Amino acid sequence: MSYDCIIIGGGIAGLQAGIMLGRYRHKVLMIDSGQGRSSLCHRYNNIIGFPDGVSGQQLRHDGKKQAESFGVETLEGNVVDVHSNFIVETEEGEAIPTRTVLFATGIDEKFPPIPGIKECLGLSIYVCQDCDGYEITGQKTAVVGCGEAGAQLALTLKDWSEDIIFFNHSGAPLSLEMQGKLRDRRILVQQVEVSKFEHNQGLLEAVLTADDHRWEIKKAFLAFSGNRVQSDLAVKLGADATEKGHLVVHPRTKMTSMEGVWAAGDVVDHSQFVTTAMGDGAQASVWIHKWLKERR
Repeated sequence: MSYDCIIIGGGIAGLQAGIMLGRYRHKVLMIDSGQGRSSLCHRYNNIIGFPDGVSGQQLRHDGKKQAESFGVETLEGNVVDVHSNFIVETEEGEAIPTRTVLFATGIDEKFPPIPGIKECLGLSIYVCQDCDGYEITGQKTAVVGCGEAGAQLALTLKDWSEDIIFFNHSGAPLSLEMQGKLRDRRILVQQVEVSKFEHNQGLLEAVLTADDHRWEIKKAFLAFSGNRVQSDLAVKLGADATEKGHLVVHPRTKMTSMEGVWAAGDVVDHSQFVTTAMGDGAQASVWIHKWLKERR
């Protein structure tokens, strides 16, 4: 069986594209591993229409049902290769032909193995100041991170709270200039590893450090490097990518450098908002539809 489009990745961008393509009455298959970045967040608070917030899992669950209601087929699994003749190969050995491919493969979020992180994500521990800086307004907040990146986040969060403590978890050196900035902004710096985030049902109660100190803190931000853009399959196929691995797309159509291959969401170099991913997916779907229609 051949498809008009196979969407690789069933996160926010992939689901939005699937909904649109289903409404265009195209034959669409969405393949998803179920391990996407959005599945980790217990609450998004900055999406229009959800004043009380909504979890990534809820968005994914409802989005999948909505896409399926428009005829989109879904398959749980991993794609291991996309061949130049547009045969998509799965981990289970299936070889599925398609006319177009949309990569919505996102970013593999890397966190240090500190107990409590995953339970608190989106509820009391955050990673994006633009998305969730508001959540710490006026509250004592821990920034747990590495070196200059963590220190810079601590400085940025002063827009919302005056009580910021930076835990330089890795002990990476800070420049004299950065040390001066932290001192001037009265940000307390602790050169110690965090051993645990103590919480109650995802609500942070304390930060425990390797020196056996317990810091009573209700909010925290993470600033760790090592996230991996999941663009390998597209690059192997021949799509251009930036130095950091983000797929290069046309700003209007979201097509990659390869004819018939699109990309949307965090695998593209954008602001990494859920709402931006939705827009990317919708925009890509319009141009996939136009491309398919011209080649009927």
